[in-house]
Amino acid sequence: MKLNEFLGIKYPIIQGGMANIATGEFAAAVSNAGGLGLIASGGFDAERIREEIKKCRALTDKPFGVNLMLMNPDVDNIAKMLVEEKVDVITTGAGSPEKYVADWKAQGSKVIPVVASVALAKRMERMGADAVIAEGGESGGHVGEMTTMTLVPMVVDAVEIPVIAAGGIADGRGIVAAFALGAIGVQIGTCLLASNECPIHENYKQAVVKAKDNGTAVTGRSAGAPVRVIKNTMTREYLKMEAQGVTRDELEQLTLGSLRKAVIDGDTKNGSLMAGQICGLVKDVRPVADILSDMYEGAARELERIYGELK
Repeated sequence: MKLNEFLGIKYPIIQGGMANIATGEFAAAVSNAGGLGLIASGGFDAERIREEIKKCRALTDKPFGVNLMLMNPDVDNIAKMLVEEKVDVITTGAGSPEKYVADWKAQGSKVIPVVASVALAKRMERMGADAVIAEGGESGGHVGEMTTMTLVPMVVDAVEIPVIAAGGIADGRGIVAAFALGAIGVQIGTCLLASNECPIHENYKQAVVKAKDNGTAVTGRSAGAPVRVIKNTMTREYLKMEAQGVTRDELEQLTLGSLRKAVIDGDTKNGSLMAGQICGLVKDVRPVADILSDMYEGAARELERIYGELK
């Protein structure tokens, strides 16, 4: 079974839950284009997320989901609200959703946690997850240490539930690679930043387009919270301060409000431009529908090419 059959969507592609970016409108655009759109909880409370769910439902009759960041201060209320709203798919990150899973599944939601290790994948399977998203450190935002190429096949071998690959995927070749590693589909984020419908500032989109193969860096390792971002003035200062061993509080002062600076203000020097290593493959800003269809058709072409060469 492929991801599109598992979720009742056109393409085997999930949109990542990008905090402060993945609104109800954006999720609807992705779902209407054939993927699974996700609303990100970010720092929003339950009622704000409920509003985004309503906006999404007004714009699409296709399946969509919500990504719940389990470190959200209002997590208990959000978890309850997701039951009330009967959300199709719930993905989670930054912790274990164990105490919520039974209620979510009882009302029909598919529960798909993001994992960065085999141990966590096994734990999610034991608690009743329907699938897991194995996300490698190539991805943007908060990252683990293992790469997608190594993590995905290890998780596939370790669990019986379906596995979705994430991290470093932006075209049809990435989808084919994910299938070859045993995944049923992919989750993407960085390439969708450079879409017409993405609600980030145009400067942020152009920073993604202009980024080269070595255009990202991981900050926050010393503080135990690694985040992959596009290199800029802020990240270079952050890495310099980390090397000097400054305190976590000082580092947090440097990044205070930095995501808003990037997303809303378009400050590409001091903002936190979260993006994955795959940004080097993103060449222009396009409609979401074109991005998804090109990825899927590109995967079909790659499979034909590989099959032809193996014959």
